[in-house]
Amino acid sequence: MHSNPQQPPHGYPPYPQTVVVQKKGGGCLKALLIGGAVLMGLIVLGTALKSGGQNDTQVSRAETPEHTTQTGKPRKPQAPALGDVVKDGKFAFKVSKVEKGLSQVGESFTVSKAQGQYVLIHLTVKNIGDKAQMFSDSAQKLIDAKGRTFDADSGAAVLGLKDSNAFLNNINPGNAVNGILLFDVPKDIKLKAVELHDSVFSDGVTVSLAR
Repeated sequence: MHSNPQQPPHGYPPYPQTVVVQKKGGGCLKALLIGGAVLMGLIVLGTALKSGGQNDTQVSRAETPEHTTQTGKPRKPQAPALGDVVKDGKFAFKVSKVEKGLSQVGESFTVSKAQGQYVLIHLTVKNIGDKAQMFSDSAQKLIDAKGRTFDADSGAAVLGLKDSNAFLNNINPGNAVNGILLFDVPKDIKLKAVELHDSVFSDGVTVSLAR
């Protein structure tokens, strides 16, 4: 009787099964090559994007030199000044001249004397809306270098200035008037700006008077 070589003799435990492990070196090498190619692609793409972003920044700065200083810092926008046309609501304003140092205005019975000095703001007011609008000097403000605001002296302007045209003047659409705003301010004042409004309720627009 021949014994089965696959079976152990009677009474003995069965032989352990032999497990054959095959090394798949070819598959590992293939995966390694694919991973390396992907990594190289990402590096090349990142370099291209980085260089492209740098070029865009340089072009942007070169195209807008007027908005930056020599140090590369953004320029502050300049405030409107004498001769510039500014708009608020239905009115367009143009300040043409500033007079300072007047001790009085008017003649004879219409004379008005300043507490400090009179400052006269000459301007043109044009109605750019589609309805008539009332222009009043009481809605306008003068600002000094300390940030203080001054109201117009309507009474002195009406009595002492023949061409003031700034007290409750109704202006029709498309029409313009030349007016004078009169302010009674300290003698040592340093003017900064005049704030112009189409009404007492508007946001207003500022024209620089600093020199």
